[in-house]
Amino acid sequence: MSKDRLVDMLGVTPLFGGLSADERRSVALEMREVQFAPGQIVFGRGDPGREIYLVGEGRVRLSVLTPEGRELSFAHAEAGQIFGEIAVLDGGFRTADATAVSKVVAQTLSKSALMRLIESRAPLREAVIRFLCNRVREADQQLEGIALYPIEVRLARFFLAAARQKGAVKPGSRVTLDLPISQSELALLIGASRPKVNAALALLQDSGAIERNEKALICNIDELENIAGTA
Repeated sequence: MSKDRLVDMLGVTPLFGGLSADERRSVALEMREVQFAPGQIVFGRGDPGREIYLVGEGRVRLSVLTPEGRELSFAHAEAGQIFGEIAVLDGGFRTADATAVSKVVAQTLSKSALMRLIESRAPLREAVIRFLCNRVREADQQLEGIALYPIEVRLARFFLAAARQKGAVKPGSRVTLDLPISQSELALLIGASRPKVNAALALLQDSGAIERNEKALICNIDELENIAGTA
């Protein structure tokens, strides 16, 4: 991948998107390409956080094992998305397994390089603080949603968040989402039972907020925002 393309990809990530092109280029120059075969483990839960990953091609599944030994997939990182950043930033251990679903080409930024950049570049320090504060806000909103809002509202907010991860969404737009997780896994993510999630999905579909096509969803952003209460 060319450094120019990498600079552009960094520009749409939550962590580096607020930086200038020159600042993003300083990050890009520290990144190195890695590849993974389908089914290959990128890192395991409990591993030390040594690097951040930016997916250039392919898809990575982030999952945990339940106490019963079942794998719960809770997120997928696709082209243009970063994963593995929290354990690098807080010095802790990986909280999930990361597995290549398909052939993956990614760029990595080592912890030592990131710390060096943070120490020498104030805009990056500020970007990291904003990123972590946004993560806290998102966690608070997720807990609030589970405690206070009907399931269809939680689902609408979940789909809106997923749509925004793909890039900026505009009023009136329709965004197609790949949803490679089961309804049972989706239920666990939003704190509901599978039958209630199924009923809420039907409600969203009847209202025109989503269209379901196998594992893909077409999201009507305006309708989702109306249901989510964020319009």
